[in-house]
Amino acid sequence: MDRKKLAVIHIVKKELGLSDEEYRDILEQHAGVRSAKDLDEQGFRRLMRYFVRSRHYRSGRDDITLRQKMFIRHLVSEAGWDERHFVNFMRKYYKKEVLDTFSRKEASKLIESLKNIIRHQSGTGARRGEQATGI
Repeated sequence: MDRKKLAVIHIVKKELGLSDEEYRDILEQHAGVRSAKDLDEQGFRRLMRYFVRSRHYRSGRDDITLRQKMFIRHLVSEAGWDERHFVNFMRKYYKKEVLDTFSRKEASKLIESLKNIIRHQSGTGARRGEQATGI
């Protein structure tokens, strides 16, 4: 199991406020292991599917979803940002400092912003003065 996936699992555990025993029981019930280090890719996917569908992550109709939060965290990591940089970005462009305060719609806009930043960093976006056709 790679470190990024382990980090995601532990972030979700913390957000859910699970005790160590509850966490290990969920791991065993849904992935067949007692430690996240022992997860394979299929076990990781089963565990994430459980978390996304669980009663723990039911939110209001307009609240940010777990999938959005996880994808945002992935994009922040892909952009190479630390938490302070990400909070400064949210504060500057969205006037918020906590991801949990975003609505689904705001989270969608944040996702698109982060995807555009990553495209720009990798140089795959259209360069200034070029048309979308690449001419």
